[in-house]
Amino acid sequence: MQRKKLEGNGLWESSRMIMPEHKVRMLDDILNDEVRTKPDLDPQALTEISQVLAQSLEDCSPITLTLFGEYKDKTIHGIVMKVDRQHGRIKFRHDDDWDWIKVVDVVNAST
Repeated sequence: MQRKKLEGNGLWESSRMIMPEHKVRMLDDILNDEVRTKPDLDPQALTEISQVLAQSLEDCSPITLTLFGEYKDKTIHGIVMKVDRQHGRIKFRHDDDWDWIKVVDVVNAST
C-alpha cells in the first residue's frame, strides 16, 4: 500500500507555512476587529468637559484629558493655554511641550 502525500504526516502535511503576505493580512484583520467607535457624549458630559476646559484656561489649573483613540484611549495631563473655537481645537501644554488637540477627540476632562 502506497502512502499519500497529504495523509499520515506525508511530505505536504509536514511542510506547512504561512506566506508573509498572508501573515500581514491576518494581523490586519485582527487589528480591524479591535477598532472602536467614538462614543456619543450626552449634553451633560459635554457641559462638564467645557467647564473643566474653561476653568483651566482661566486660572491655569492642571487638568487631565482623556482622548479617544481607535484602539485605546489616551490620557494626558496639562494646562489649557488657548481655545480656538473657529477650528474646534485647544492649545494644551503638557510635559514641557504643547499640542493642538481637537475638541471632538476629548471624551473626558477632570481636575
